[in-house]
Amino acid sequence: MSIHAPILRRLLFHPFRPAIVDDIRSYKGIELLVAAMHVAREIDRRSKKPHVGLLLPTSGAFPIAALGAWIAGRVVVPLNYLLKPDELQFVVEDAELDAVITVGPMLDFVKEEGTPKGVDLIRLDQMSFKGMPPLRWPHRANPDDLGVLLYTSGTSGKPKGVMLTHGNIAANIRQVLDFVDFSTRDVMLGVLPQFHSFGITALTLLPLSAGIKVVYTARFMPAKIMKLMRDHRPTILIAIPSMYNALLHAKDAQKEDFASLRYVVSGGEPLPQAVFDGFRDRFGVTINEGYGLTETAPISNWCRPHEFRRGSVGKPVGAGPSAVRERIVDVDTGKDLGPNQDGEVRIAGPNVMRGYFKREEETRAMFDEQGFLRTGDIGRMDDDGHLYITGRLKEMIIVGGENVFPREIEEVLNRHPTVKASGVVGGHDPMRGEVPVAFVEINDDAEFDERSIITFCREHLAGYKVPRSVKRLDALPRNPTGKVMRRELKTMV
Repeated sequence: MSIHAPILRRLLFHPFRPAIVDDIRSYKGIELLVAAMHVAREIDRRSKKPHVGLLLPTSGAFPIAALGAWIAGRVVVPLNYLLKPDELQFVVEDAELDAVITVGPMLDFVKEEGTPKGVDLIRLDQMSFKGMPPLRWPHRANPDDLGVLLYTSGTSGKPKGVMLTHGNIAANIRQVLDFVDFSTRDVMLGVLPQFHSFGITALTLLPLSAGIKVVYTARFMPAKIMKLMRDHRPTILIAIPSMYNALLHAKDAQKEDFASLRYVVSGGEPLPQAVFDGFRDRFGVTINEGYGLTETAPISNWCRPHEFRRGSVGKPVGAGPSAVRERIVDVDTGKDLGPNQDGEVRIAGPNVMRGYFKREEETRAMFDEQGFLRTGDIGRMDDDGHLYITGRLKEMIIVGGENVFPREIEEVLNRHPTVKASGVVGGHDPMRGEVPVAFVEINDDAEFDERSIITFCREHLAGYKVPRSVKRLDALPRNPTGKVMRRELKTMV
């Protein structure tokens, strides 16, 4: 099945149902459908390549452009507008783009030097959407056809294009809908960037496929989010830990503001205990965690409210033979491990990527002999099949032969009363091989006291896990989705 077929069908059969509200306007189904047809015609006129770039804010413009591209038989390449100019240009060239769909404000955002070179800019804000475009039969994609070329954030070098087929994304949407009881009465609040895997699948394509009204805002501002919560009473909120932390500290936020929510989900990185506790204490809200990778289209696990277990990212999504399959593997022997044993998480299923664009060797290295994707994440399954992510294989610190995962140390650091956020990496030590080195952001009006923080760690961690030093930063380096970039911290050790 193609990505767009069920969406177009729903828009056609429910033409006057409100589908999207963004910072500019609201859209009914028929308005999205007609606008997508206009975009498809413009793509036909101005692009000769199979891939089309999307440089757009979180808004209704993104699904209009994506649907237009698929109607025209093209591959969608979401572009990260937070990239530096040379990084953005690399993606444009690597993806072999000759056209990018955008709007004027985005060009102001990236500034002149950030505007992609060598491409035709299709400006949605300069197009006329009046009248019905010539009717056409949308391109009929096969499940194995490439649907989205989604570039990773580049935390480990140059961005890589993850090839997600129509079948990959359609399968992931079906897996989630088989796993969670969404309905057309639900309202989703969309606060993640749509160039990110969670943004495009969970906050864009999934609600359109299920008939869920979605409310978008282009910039995450706590005051604006709280107003949207009060005006639209969303039932679904999917965000990252740093966003929940900001909402937790919003002065005017009230418990009643969150009362309409049925699903409150955190993903992207581990949810700090302090944020989890704060939301429960202040708002009476339990945040459930989910898990996934760009390479899995992206949702592989979801902790449903009725199955809540603190620290768990939930069971694999889906039902029957099309569900996500997971195994925990010993990192040294490659053998499967039993319940409650830590090893590498490996994933298989119809949602797993075709591979990396133009990187065959790296693609082969990502899959094991059984065809499971090597996630690079360390985790364990409990007796009931709930997954717990305990660390990152590549970020593992080996101290005198003992494995130490940064997350465990960061959880302790984040509980210190003066620490706002933290990141831990390994530093070279001639005697022990590596030692933990911590970087912290300090709460407003708090004083930085390295000795106090280290003493606190000694009280809650084994000796070899205690950071050798703690360094203060005004802001930890983060990627566009809020995840701390340990690779950059590594250069500061």
